[in-house]
Amino acid sequence: MGGWAFITNHGIVLSYLSRHPRSTAREVAQAIGITERTTHRIIADLAREGYIHRRREGRCNIYRVNPRLPLRPTHGEVVVGDLLIALGWRPRARKLTKNPLRD
Repeated sequence: MGGWAFITNHGIVLSYLSRHPRSTAREVAQAIGITERTTHRIIADLAREGYIHRRREGRCNIYRVNPRLPLRPTHGEVVVGDLLIALGWRPRARKLTKNPLRD
């Protein structure tokens, strides 16, 4: 396959971070075959648009994907989570906290 791809680097980085949320930009870059600088730019793009959220833990970032955002603003019925599940992502069950005022 020459000069085209089914999924952009943004989609591949998003997919990788959904499955490896504690990865560094260097690890992501090496795993998917792009430069670390490009990886940092893509992570910044994804965070700015709300597709991922970064949380600092010590000296590391932990990434959380927002699976409810649309793949494209004009295609709201197809969300990121649908694509990630097709690529092998398994969403984690959300922890349910009891509300002592209601229980």
